Amino acid sequence: MDHTKRMRKKYTSEFKAKAVIEVLREAKTLNEIASEKEIHPNLLARWKQEALSKLPTVFEIKRKENEEKKQQAELIQELYMQIGELTTKYNWVKKKSGIRI
Repeated sequence: MDHTKRMRKKYTSEFKAKAVIEVLREAKTLNEIASEKEIHPNLLARWKQEALSKLPTVFEIKRKENEEKKQQAELIQELYMQIGELTTKYNWVKKKSGIRI
């Protein structure tokens, strides 16, 4: 008896996405696409359901990224203002104390 384990085939995210897009186009049946891609129809159906269920989060992620970029820009602007203030104060103290650096 041969007790070797069969290795599970791994698919890239890109492969899965292309397969799901093809299913969503509905130019061919799910079974036809599964046969062409040499995957089980149930697996392709599961990928489709997963993609559809996660689709709304794509737009949430984009919105969150934009909010984070805006917050970072505001923080950078505030830090530049603080640097300017501190530089001015430093130069004033240096001038008043007569220290040469």
